[in-house]
This record gives sequence, C-alpha cells and structure tokens, in this order.
Amino acid sequence: MSFTGILIFFIAGASVVALALAVSRLLAPHHPNPEKTSTYECGELPVGSPWVRFNTRFYVVALIFLIFDVEVLFVFPWAVSLHSLGLLAWIDMAIFIVILAVGLAYVWGKGDLDWVRPRRSSEGPEGKR
Repeated sequence: MSFTGILIFFIAGASVVALALAVSRLLAPHHPNPEKTSTYECGELPVGSPWVRFNTRFYVVALIFLIFDVEVLFVFPWAVSLHSLGLLAWIDMAIFIVILAVGLAYVWGKGDLDWVRPRRSSEGPEGKR
C-alpha cells in the first residue's frame, strides 16, 4: 500500500500553515506596550483572585444537558426510519424514552435543574436545632 499521497497531502498542509503564519508575521503590525501585553485588554484593572470557586450546579446542568443531547442522537435515526423498523423498534424506543423521562423527573424533583437552589436549614419546625 502506498502512502505517498498521504505524505504529499501532509507536507502540503503543513506548508500552507507555515506560509500563512510567515505572511502574518511579516504583514501584521507589531507595537507591544505594557497595556497591550497585560492580561486584561478591556481597560479595567483586575479585581480579586483569578482562582474563583465555581458553583458545581453549572457542571450538573451541563452533564444533564449532555445526557439529553445524546438522547437526540439515538432518537433521530430511529425517527427517520420508523416505518421500516416495525413494532419491536417502536417498543424499544418507547422504553428508552420512558427511562429517560424517569431520569428527568428524578433530577427535576431533586431540584438539580434550578440555577438557584433554596437553602435548606438544619433547624426543625420549631426553629430549634
């Protein structure tokens, strides 16, 4: 098997990238100063530490979104070829969607889809600990 075509394609691609970077380096204006090389170019001075703690709720919502996004990858091809698949495929997909609906109901009931979750105090109904 000859890999000559792949090698030529790789060399041509690397040459195009190198040429574009060289032309950019030659033609682009280059006038550095302390303001331009600072971390923030918006004109505002940085306030606080860059090591800010993020709320884990963002990651939970992102993971839940990914789960239901992957669901679409399974449902779309099934929906396109539904007529040729028959009743068994319809039942399988119905079970799949029911399982995902139960998962959605669980995270919704648990409150994981809310950005601001109400704080639960450890106090009893009388206000005593």
